[in-house]
Amino acid sequence: MLIDPLPTRIFIRPGYTDMRKAANGLSVLVQDEMMHDPFSGFVFLFCNKQRKVLKGLLWDRNGFWLCQKKLEKDRFPWPETEEAVQELSADEFRLLLRGIDFWKAHKPVFYSKIS
Repeated sequence: MLIDPLPTRIFIRPGYTDMRKAANGLSVLVQDEMMHDPFSGFVFLFCNKQRKVLKGLLWDRNGFWLCQKKLEKDRFPWPETEEAVQELSADEFRLLLRGIDFWKAHKPVFYSKIS
């Protein structure tokens, strides 16, 4: 089964999450800490302290999807600070799953004049 989360909004929880939590525990984090509705149909992403396990939570009409990706080698790029909940674009989500750290990418620079 392939889930295509790209038509929906994707949110991450910065910092690490206890990966022993299942759908119920993660949905409580979404509601109480991320201040979102876990039944919204949005995708919520969580990462463990070692940044080797990524879990995704998604409500689908009558139940939760709980997806997990575990890396055998390397680590996921993940913001470490407990800052505000961040929304990812579909492109950023693809980069994250490939292990590309877009958080440290060069930001565009805009100038108003040459000299």
